[in-house]
Amino acid sequence: MGAGTVAVAVLQDAGMSAWEMYELSIALAVFGIPHEDLADPWYRLRLCSDGPRDPDGGGSAAPGPYGAGFSLRTEHGLDGLVGADTVIVPSVPEACVDDGRDVPADLVAALREAAASGARMVSLCTGAFALAAAGLLDGRRATAHWQHTAELAARHPGVTVDDSVLYTDDGDVLTSAGATAALDLCLHLVRRDLGAHVANQLARRLVVHAHRAGGQAQFVDAPLPPTGEEGLGPVLQWAVEHLAEPLTVDDLARRARMSPRTFHRRLQEATGTTPMRWLLQQRIARAQSLLESTDLPVEQVGERSGLGTAANLRRHFTRTVGVSPTAYRRSFPRAVPTGAARGGRAAGAIRPSGRPSTGR
Repeated sequence: MGAGTVAVAVLQDAGMSAWEMYELSIALAVFGIPHEDLADPWYRLRLCSDGPRDPDGGGSAAPGPYGAGFSLRTEHGLDGLVGADTVIVPSVPEACVDDGRDVPADLVAALREAAASGARMVSLCTGAFALAAAGLLDGRRATAHWQHTAELAARHPGVTVDDSVLYTDDGDVLTSAGATAALDLCLHLVRRDLGAHVANQLARRLVVHAHRAGGQAQFVDAPLPPTGEEGLGPVLQWAVEHLAEPLTVDDLARRARMSPRTFHRRLQEATGTTPMRWLLQQRIARAQSLLESTDLPVEQVGERSGLGTAANLRRHFTRTVGVSPTAYRRSFPRAVPTGAARGGRAAGAIRPSGRPSTGR
């Protein structure tokens, strides 16, 4: 859909907690800081609040009631959500989650109107309570931070609540868990709108994983794998740089100086997925980058990404991305000449941190 206008709903009639500010800052960091060198035009950000208005577009902060509370002055009221291409609700007030307070009626009305006008609706963490209150999650699969999913399911039985995933993507409605999972979903939106290369480069600037699949586990109750030369980071980075080679779990385990069984367990603890599934995700990401940035034939894209034959590439790519490689490439008509391809490490590298997936 391209970049477009992203309207972010800010609820602050009772002040904002530090966690609410954190969720908001994720959306601002991804969509509110121009990166025209990556994609021009970048997103147009519109902050829409039920709090103090500032017609000049400036901002100010004032203490809120939660100790370390905050409030903002924004240019738009909640009616500014209507007409945006994407609407994001980063959170709702803590009282709407912990004390059973209703989501403000003016927000619910604005969300319904925005959705009716064709906006893509997105929630981060407790923002799912707002989308659910507006009836936008009925009959859909959704998630939130795992600490709040039971309450979300109890209040909204028409929603299929999944507490095990980082985020859900139902096309025009997307939801995420909290904290780092919210960042994963925002980068997923950039990937959908502007392509894998742009999302990868933005993730690199933010010093985070370029891509974590939405189905990855929210929380893994296991100790952190060790870092440094004895950890997984170096071997996974090596694998990303050698995706065209026929890698096996035994190969990676040997390089990590572990038994295959230990390597399998450690990688699943750190990423929530199996070694072969992790390799497939990296190869799909490499194929996306090659399709976006080169005019290589599909057969060569399959070889360079490690997916093998054109038929194998089409099968895995279509199953994972939802469209064929050829259809995906048509979304990026300005591919550079093959000799200037942005393949290799810069286009598809992921620098694993060795940390488990978490919500808030």
